[in-house]
Amino acid sequence: MKIYSIPSNLKTIIFDIDSTLYTNQVYAFEQVDCQVREFARERGITADEARQMVADYRKKFAEKTGGKKVSLGNTLLAFGIPIEKSVEWRKNLLEPSDFLKKDENLIETMLELKKLYSLICVTNNPVLPARKTLEALGISEFIPEIIGLDTCYKSKPALEPFKKAIEMTGSQAEECLAVGDRFDMDLSIPIELGMGGILVTGVSEIYSLKKVIEDYHEKNSSLIN
Repeated sequence: MKIYSIPSNLKTIIFDIDSTLYTNQVYAFEQVDCQVREFARERGITADEARQMVADYRKKFAEKTGGKKVSLGNTLLAFGIPIEKSVEWRKNLLEPSDFLKKDENLIETMLELKKLYSLICVTNNPVLPARKTLEALGISEFIPEIIGLDTCYKSKPALEPFKKAIEMTGSQAEECLAVGDRFDMDLSIPIELGMGGILVTGVSEIYSLKKVIEDYHEKNSSLIN
């Protein structure tokens, strides 16, 4: 876990979902690969050829941007696949319950966080599979709103999904904390907007989030005093 900052007047936590609220390498791979295979079928090429195209594009993007990552949605967009088509592919191809199950530790964590903060998700998946993911994990009731790829039709990192999250929760940027597993996608824009940010390596670090926030506030309060 890496803490960039946590707002002193924290009101809203903005979670990424995939590889943040669960850790499942098989599903993480399949989410990407099922779309790459669909792209291959549309182009009339092999799955391996499509995988290589995606890998090459991402490598070149990183080289041109100082190591930054690019989302699959924006990668496919560069290959002529509109975001709207990416949305439909994900809606039709992703079935989280085939890979995920209820996480009692996460349920307990979200129950405690919900008592203190507004919780919302910003994801590069459409709202439907994102909601199915939260349902499979057992935490859907704690997160009433999801900003998905089909909310703004913009893939992270983009300004619009995070501004929408601020609007929907009625918070100011400086009252929000973004939590995700990829800095470029999940944290770079929120931090630019003035939010706090925490980078995690998986769901096990989410379990301690309430204590991490409390300890951070206590430490910074003592420094001020």
